[in-house]
Amino acid sequence: MTRPSLALRAVFAAAVAGFLVGSGIVATRFVIAETTPAALAFLRYAIGLVCFLLPILLTSWPRFQPRDLLPIALLGIGQFGILIVLLNYGLQFMPSARGALIFATFPLMTMLLAAGMGKESLTRYKILGVTATFTGVALVLGEKALLAGSSGWWGEIAVLGSAFCGALCSVLYRPYLQRYPPLSVSAFAMLASVLFLAVLAGADGFFATVPDFTAGGWFAIVFIGISSGVGYFLWLWALKHTTPTRVAVFLSLSPITATILGALVLSEPVSAYFLAGLAAVALGLVIAHREK
Repeated sequence: MTRPSLALRAVFAAAVAGFLVGSGIVATRFVIAETTPAALAFLRYAIGLVCFLLPILLTSWPRFQPRDLLPIALLGIGQFGILIVLLNYGLQFMPSARGALIFATFPLMTMLLAAGMGKESLTRYKILGVTATFTGVALVLGEKALLAGSSGWWGEIAVLGSAFCGALCSVLYRPYLQRYPPLSVSAFAMLASVLFLAVLAGADGFFATVPDFTAGGWFAIVFIGISSGVGYFLWLWALKHTTPTRVAVFLSLSPITATILGALVLSEPVSAYFLAGLAAVALGLVIAHREK
């Protein structure tokens, strides 16, 4: 039996990361009422950073060029800090499935940013695939616009801002992933984000008292932290070995995961509009990879 190609393994890693994003969104919806967006983000990546400790101790640490330290730290703050705080904030106001579907605009933004920066070329399959993803998200947003008495749009704006932050970091990460091992970049970037998030969580009063979560809340937090550590390592490893758009399009798996788990765990309703949007997102995933 032949060994899968490096590109195929990168696609598989991105697919697993997409699944973990969706399940993490459902877990976030489960526990967000017990804490604040910044505190949950801090706990998420503090646990995620612990997941990196053993692999780091078993591997040799590369010598980072001094000029690369600040950019990698800032990318970590964006990718692991600002992105998750915005996502956590938005998930307070919407079902997990809708949040995951809106977050799936990540591929569209990644494609446009990567093309605008000259990092990769646009093809008809990429354009059609990511356009289908955007159409699916538009269907879900249109459903909310038609609902009488629907709440404001700050949650949706926050999740869209989270997706843009992630797309920008995905494009900008790649030069550093070519120079250094993904594990080392992930650990250093996550350390920078944990220090940043500790400041935000402290401002919310998180360190003033002992955290008081339910048993289910602690389980959700530990799951979110471990899945984040594993998922983002796979994400960065995939970015090292294939293009940003090909990696980002696998976020289309996150709304599928969030829909199934949200219905099973949180009893979230699933409408016909949402199913149509979900189908468009899944179609976008297939079309974007038609070339391969």
